[in-house]
Amino acid sequence: MPKVAVVLCGCGRADGSEIHESVSCLVHLSRLGAQYHCFAPDQPQTDVINHLTGKPEPGQSRNMLVEAARIARGAVSPLSMFRAAQFDAVVFPGGFGVAKNLCSFAREGDKCSVIPDVERVLNEFHAAGKPIGLCCIAPVLAGRVFGTARGGNGCKVTLGEESDAAAALARMGATHVAKRVEEACVDDANRLATSPAYMDDHATPYQVFVGIGHMIESVVAMAATRHA
Repeated sequence: MPKVAVVLCGCGRADGSEIHESVSCLVHLSRLGAQYHCFAPDQPQTDVINHLTGKPEPGQSRNMLVEAARIARGAVSPLSMFRAAQFDAVVFPGGFGVAKNLCSFAREGDKCSVIPDVERVLNEFHAAGKPIGLCCIAPVLAGRVFGTARGGNGCKVTLGEESDAAAALARMGATHVAKRVEEACVDDANRLATSPAYMDDHATPYQVFVGIGHMIESVVAMAATRHA
């Protein structure tokens, strides 16, 4: 039974982890018999968005770890405590918070940086040959850390259809593979699985669930192969 870490960054599509995507990851991990534990940075979100109006809430502050506990039902630990040696795979759900809180892609595009704990986790899993799953905008994390623009060997991921974000991935030195929302992209060489999820604004929750299911299935299968 593989042990899988799930990295969150708050709660809510506009300023944290996307709830449908996060729950889909947890449901599919449970369906496949995987054990999981959630982690999140113990830091303030970059901003706070009113999800009813879509507008920022000036002067408000929310902690990513505290907010992620809403999704994890309280079972969440600080990302600083997370070590790859304790898990067989790691999964990053999407949400605009990934591009704001886990990296600076929302502000800096292909010139973005990734926060140290996320970069550490990705490098630890990659070095150990353990699988990594990312959906929605989260594949930009792999593009930044593993792309050739910063000295990596490159990687293959999807953000869905071709877009400005996909073009930014290419400038990072990653290969973008166009996929439908119900599909997943697997980079066997780097043991990466990615799915578009709500990068397709018109996707239904079920379509997102199906695509994430394929991503999680690939992650769990790669984890099992490593132990075979």
